[in-house]
Amino acid sequence: MQTGTIIMTQKEMDRAITRMAHEIIERNKGVENLGLIGIRTGGMPLAYRLQKKIGAIECTKPPVGVLDITLYRDDWSTLSQHPIIGKTEIPFPIDKMNIVLVDDVLYTGRTIRAALDALTDFGRPRSIQLAVLIDRGRRELPIQPDFTGLAFKTSSSEHVNVFLKETDGRDEVVIEKNSRGATRAHGDEDGENRGTREAGRNYTHEDKDD
Repeated sequence: MQTGTIIMTQKEMDRAITRMAHEIIERNKGVENLGLIGIRTGGMPLAYRLQKKIGAIECTKPPVGVLDITLYRDDWSTLSQHPIIGKTEIPFPIDKMNIVLVDDVLYTGRTIRAALDALTDFGRPRSIQLAVLIDRGRRELPIQPDFTGLAFKTSSSEHVNVFLKETDGRDEVVIEKNSRGATRAHGDEDGENRGTREAGRNYTHEDKDD
């Protein structure tokens, strides 16, 4: 049984994503030249939810892509001996586009740094913005989100676990103390196992750590 403190319920998550969709539209003055790119794994379903929300508001859906950053991580050499590399799918040109990177949790900023490096292999966007459901603070790099569902200060001994209906059967964000060997859902951006999580497609896996 999952233990910990619930910091976002299903309704709160839905309201936050709706607000973020409005903010993205306002910031970009509509959806022209706008593209959403979700970072595997947790950012992918959130990007599609934002696409749906934006489409309902503007009557036009921005395109969505999926980015796997495993090969771009700065701790690649310390990952599992057999990291599973997910597929990157960006079915639209990103040159001169306003790209919104989407992820579930922002922590140290290292995942986003890797995502920025990965995007340069696909073109040169007009701008790159960042949308995250949870900003848990404790940054190690000068990276800040443009759109945030909830900013919540945490300690290094805590984990933030994001449960999503698409992969976990429910919407919920839970914060709990670190426990070695625990099985967790999405969360805590950047950790050692981001590159191993595609196996089984049920997205039940160890926390991301940094």
